[in-house]
Amino acid sequence: MIPHEHALDANSRPLNPPRPRLITRALYLRLLTWAFTGFSSVRVLSYLPAMWAIWEQGDSSQHSLLTWCTWLGANLTMAAWLHEHNGQRFHSAVWVNLANATMCAATVLLIVAFRLTG
Repeated sequence: MIPHEHALDANSRPLNPPRPRLITRALYLRLLTWAFTGFSSVRVLSYLPAMWAIWEQGDSSQHSLLTWCTWLGANLTMAAWLHEHNGQRFHSAVWVNLANATMCAATVLLIVAFRLTG
């Protein structure tokens, strides 16, 4: 027989006493915020190698305009969604998504410019 979660022994003590949490929700949210900030900051910089490659090669044929436009739209709509669902406030997650959208837009412009001139 498997004891239920709230079952008691003969001395009215829980058979499955609650275990202490390893981290609190507040600590978890703080760590999550720092992880989001760190990875998002690196992500903004991660667009630069693709942009540099297009510029250096003078050829954007290896870069999908559809993919970059999709990423641009995804970042813009995520920024708008976060803004609307957080009391129309511009907090850090909104700004990060706008920064990513800006980098996607710059990449789209670079791709289009080389396709029009190439």
